[in-house]
Amino acid sequence: MKKGIFITGTDTDVGKTIVTAGIAGALKKKGVDVAIMKPVASGAKKTAGGLISDDVRFLMHAIGSTDDVRLVNPVVLEAPVAPWAATLLGDGTRIDPGAIKGCYDQLSRLHDFTLVEGIGGLLVPLTEKYWVLDMIKDLNLSVVVVSRPGLGAINHSLLTIRAAISSGIEVMGFIISGRDEMNSGDATRTNPAVIETLSRVPLLGVLPFDPKVDILNLELGDVVALTWKHIDLQKILAG
Repeated sequence: MKKGIFITGTDTDVGKTIVTAGIAGALKKKGVDVAIMKPVASGAKKTAGGLISDDVRFLMHAIGSTDDVRLVNPVVLEAPVAPWAATLLGDGTRIDPGAIKGCYDQLSRLHDFTLVEGIGGLLVPLTEKYWVLDMIKDLNLSVVVVSRPGLGAINHSLLTIRAAISSGIEVMGFIISGRDEMNSGDATRTNPAVIETLSRVPLLGVLPFDPKVDILNLELGDVVALTWKHIDLQKILAG
């Protein structure tokens, strides 16, 4: 069994957090001691306890995580922008790749399997000279690519997969997130097979749209059961 995987997306708001939560919950149901990590999160909210990311809250809630949130999310930014852009806006938060790796190593020692969710896509700049794909390489993880179901998915998926492979990152497979079976057009129905054929990367599953999921209100809906049914968890565990 691999020690962990990195879940990236073809863009922001493609469903990475929902996919990560679903996989984490399904693996826990399977009896795996699983941890979640979101190394960098932006768009966080101010609370009495400091800045907190809604995505991080949702991920931790999905498995009832009691890990220190500072390990789960070592870099938290208030501005809803790319991390390097936040520094240009005057956010003094310094992103230390070594510190991120240290947090991941601690979680790996505490748990059997760690799911790491990225921020945006592979080429989101964390600093002027350090990108999400550099972080993946430092963590020495394979990636699972999450893509939208409809138009544009082929181009965005192939670009992401090509960028990962050309950077020396192993792509374990891809997942289509949020397919609405009631409103599926030709592109939505054919995209999975086209992406799999052209990329030569395996399709790990198509996660249906669940209107009951509500990240802000910590509502998981049926995402764990849907993940259990539609996502190939054995391939994710085995690589």
